[in-house]
Amino acid sequence: MRKTLAVASVAMMGATPALAASGPFFSLRNTDFVVLISFLIFLGVLVYFKVPGMLGKLLDQRAEGIKKDLDEARALREEAQNLLASYERKQQEVKEQAERIVAQAKVDAEATAAQAKADLETSVARRLAAAEDQIASAEASAVKEVRNAAITVAVKAAEDIVSKNTAAKDQAKLIDDAIATVGSKLH
Repeated sequence: MRKTLAVASVAMMGATPALAASGPFFSLRNTDFVVLISFLIFLGVLVYFKVPGMLGKLLDQRAEGIKKDLDEARALREEAQNLLASYERKQQEVKEQAERIVAQAKVDAEATAAQAKADLETSVARRLAAAEDQIASAEASAVKEVRNAAITVAVKAAEDIVSKNTAAKDQAKLIDDAIATVGSKLH
């Protein structure tokens, strides 16, 4: 491969254009004139077959396609901007709604706390009242027990005194009087 490349490069360096640009300009032996004539014929063929018009039409079609793409891109961009604005509005609405929900929850929590406090105070008041009633009941029961004990002691003492100081006949009369007194007070 290197040999082939070396041979090709030597051949190109050694090649000189044959009769290039020699003699008068308007001669078919002058390569510049021949190239000019060929170029003019080429341009004539292009004009004859209306290639510039076709190229213009193709360029116009391409420009229209690009314009359509740009218009479509603008429309998509506007739609995307409208969609973005819509989502931003919805996000703002959701944020405001969340703030309202949080505020309402705080109000509800405060109301619930106040109600719980009131219920607790009511419960404490009821328990205090029940405790006071129990204390009063226990106090009344204790007073009653003390009275009963005092009465029992007094009756026992009176019995001892009466039994020592009175005769059996008088004792029987006192018992009958007491029974009559109790009977009249119970009926």
